[in-house]
Amino acid sequence: MQIEKNNDLEKLKCPVSDKCGGCQLQHFSYEKQLLEKQEQVNALLEKFCKVEDIIGMESPYYYRNKVHAAFDTDKKGNVISGVYEAGSHRVVPIDSCLIEDQRADNIIVTIRGMLKSFKIRTYDEDKGIGLLRHVMVRTGHLSGEIMVVLVLASHIFPSKNNFIKALMKKHPEITTIVMNVNSKKTSMVLGEREQVLYGKGFIEDTLCGKVFRISPKSFYQINAVQTEVLYGKAIELADLKGKETIIDAYCGIGTIGIIASSHVNKVIGVELNRDAVKDAITNAKRNKVNNIYFYNQDAGEFMNQMAAKKQSVDVVFLDPPRSGSTEEFMNSMILLNPKKVVYISCNPATLERDLAYLVKRGYEVRKAIPVDMFPGTEHVECVVLIWKKTIWQK
Repeated sequence: MQIEKNNDLEKLKCPVSDKCGGCQLQHFSYEKQLLEKQEQVNALLEKFCKVEDIIGMESPYYYRNKVHAAFDTDKKGNVISGVYEAGSHRVVPIDSCLIEDQRADNIIVTIRGMLKSFKIRTYDEDKGIGLLRHVMVRTGHLSGEIMVVLVLASHIFPSKNNFIKALMKKHPEITTIVMNVNSKKTSMVLGEREQVLYGKGFIEDTLCGKVFRISPKSFYQINAVQTEVLYGKAIELADLKGKETIIDAYCGIGTIGIIASSHVNKVIGVELNRDAVKDAITNAKRNKVNNIYFYNQDAGEFMNQMAAKKQSVDVVFLDPPRSGSTEEFMNSMILLNPKKVVYISCNPATLERDLAYLVKRGYEVRKAIPVDMFPGTEHVECVVLIWKKTIWQK
């Protein structure tokens, strides 16, 4: 098990961890956190295969490259910003967080301090009045680029230009600012309308040697350091020889497929989100990747169509949401009959369910590797190699 203690950081304590609920394991030493996660994964997956030692971080703090702050006022009328208390819409005031990028936290505190002088009111969900709802900051781990997204309840932003100038004067490290308008009564953070107020409207970052464009709504793994470890293990498990055709299902902005492209003959990326597909195409061009093809379609339906045409692939990479895959998707994958499946999961419980479904249908789980993508929290990522028994039995 890869563990490196940092005695100074181990002494850090979060004063609001009980109220926030976001870091369920922060009160444990990092060594203890990893042991807890290892035991969790072992309990769920050891019945399928041997689970390798969890891969931890050298420095398990300040890793989140996307920071979202909700804004409100307290009983005294003071503006507060932070995160929603678990299971509620009550804002827990936070100035700094042990797992969030410190540059992002500092920018959010600055914005909060500017609101009074610019007479900007925070949005009141119950009354439906006020302007500022949320601030989201995204940071590039290697590029150092910083995007600030101001989520407003209206497209009318008084003193907009002066506000942006004042913010940039305090934080010249910001590379782009976007105004997002969310006027609906919804728990969703971002609305549909966007306007670039400064810069190019996106940031770029490098992952596994490839450059990716990250827009306000793009899905991008929040821990770049461990994502490189995770994706490296996924490609290692696939044991690619250079002649394969692979599918990157739930491909998002194309990260896994683009990273794997130099190891295979052809990559097919399938994604239902139209904006993500646009970003994926842009990312492929940005990296001069010519052997990848993206389709804006449901991945299960796409594989059904391939199977109907007697087409085949060698490996399917899938990285579904926390809810896991669906029986419909897995049935489509079974019909397509790839030689190998590499399943990247952010929820061991739904991973266990999906593996059980595949094992009952003739698949074998060969290897599972847990990776700690979310230090301080109870969440753990796993990458698993699966293949069809009949293909590999001698």
